[in-house]
Amino acid sequence: MFVELMPLLKERTLLITVARLDEQLKVNVIPTKAKEGDDQALTTPLSYTGSPEELDAELGKHLASYVDSHLQLGSTLAEAKAEMDAAAKAARQKVKAAQQTSKPDQTAPKQETATATATVTETTPSLFGPQQPSAEPAQAANAEEGRNTTP
Repeated sequence: MFVELMPLLKERTLLITVARLDEQLKVNVIPTKAKEGDDQALTTPLSYTGSPEELDAELGKHLASYVDSHLQLGSTLAEAKAEMDAAAKAARQKVKAAQQTSKPDQTAPKQETATATATVTETTPSLFGPQQPSAEPAQAANAEEGRNTTP
């Protein structure tokens, strides 16, 4: 029984309880958290109930299967975490690179736009601003009608 538990005991402490229920025994194997950030699934207990003869014959097999599953789950969780961390790092670098390349591009168009706007406002009269009456258009209109106005 303890030979099967050795791979799991390398990583964490196990709590083993044995209780008698009438003529049967109940064995609980409860792994503790190895570190604070461990996933809760890695502390799932194994409970096995049977006669003393059944436990002697089969508990070793069940413990071996439990330890293999536990180690595989821990490995899978570690791989998934490493992949997520790598993806997050790549995404942060991509955003950072995009921000660095877009900063010079954003400042140049703003300057050009401001210059273009300034020239447009200088040449285009405002609908609401005070307008200076021009003498030339009034004289041209009067000449077309054939009249001369004297001030």
